Amino acid sequence: MSPSQLSGKVQTVLGPIAPDDLGVTLTHEHLLIHFKPLFAEPVEASRKGLSMSPVTIDDLGWIRANWANNYENLGLYDEETAIVEISRYYRAGGQSLVEASNNGIGRDPLALARISRATGLNIVMGSGYYVESFQPPDWRNKSEDSMVEEIVRDVEDGVGDTGIRSGIIGEIGCSWPWTEAEKRSVRAGARAQRETGAPLLIHPGRNPSAPGQIIEVISGAGGDVSRTIMSHIDRTITDFETVKALAESGCYIEYDLFGLEATFYPLAPIEMPNDGQRVDFIIRLIEAGHLGQIVVAHDTAWKTRLVRYGGHGYAHLIESVVPIMRNKGMSQGQIDAIFVENPKRILAFT
Repeated sequence: MSPSQLSGKVQTVLGPIAPDDLGVTLTHEHLLIHFKPLFAEPVEASRKGLSMSPVTIDDLGWIRANWANNYENLGLYDEETAIVEISRYYRAGGQSLVEASNNGIGRDPLALARISRATGLNIVMGSGYYVESFQPPDWRNKSEDSMVEEIVRDVEDGVGDTGIRSGIIGEIGCSWPWTEAEKRSVRAGARAQRETGAPLLIHPGRNPSAPGQIIEVISGAGGDVSRTIMSHIDRTITDFETVKALAESGCYIEYDLFGLEATFYPLAPIEMPNDGQRVDFIIRLIEAGHLGQIVVAHDTAWKTRLVRYGGHGYAHLIESVVPIMRNKGMSQGQIDAIFVENPKRILAFT
């Protein structure tokens, strides 16, 4: 489909829809994902067995606290499990979600289409490339122009020969330190955004300065910062003034690790906020005039976050966090802006 045909519409795996049909939307989830390159085998002999054990109730506490150290935890591969889990979100009132898996983490267009048909949920599929460590060795030599061509093809014609089109460019992966190939990937995403009118979703490196540096590159490549979602703010920036400055750039601010409450986040030297603290940050952003730029999700990417494996599931934001928002004084209009109006605006092609 050409940009003119998509303008003003949201592109799902089953085809374009009107933005008003999105309803309650999570802007960063994974239903099926290959996350095993993240596996970090423990050094201690007593823990090596735990690292290769299946996810069961016996070891659930350890795996929750050490989720990157259990190999079986780091993959969502079962389509039927995805249907059961995401149906809980649908029954709670959810209507749509962004499935942010792309090249490097197991994007599965045909399976996403089947899940959408089975559940009635609108699913927006990603494009582009995750971080360099998840790519094949020769990826670092891939040209920027070829990246642009592939992303545009995903959006306008479909992924491979599936005919299923991406509706968002991302999550474009950036590490810390940021690699040269990842910088090319971000520039390619920005250029493809300009060519297609698609929204752009960024996975920043785990450093407070990373989001700002990425915004500069997007702008320099001709991308639209106001049509860009900066993910994972809750594991990247702990200082409110830094978050506020990022919001002032015009990008969308995504708090997308709701339900992940660990006192120490194993992939970065910061303390992970709990859900109440995430809501406090959101309220401060609203007070600073940025209500129209806030979106939320869980970024579910491993087994112990699913209900089947003792986790919170995809309905957690609706069932558990919305009451926290109300208790902290947020109005229904503010909640609707975050869950409905803001996703409707950012996901519609321009």
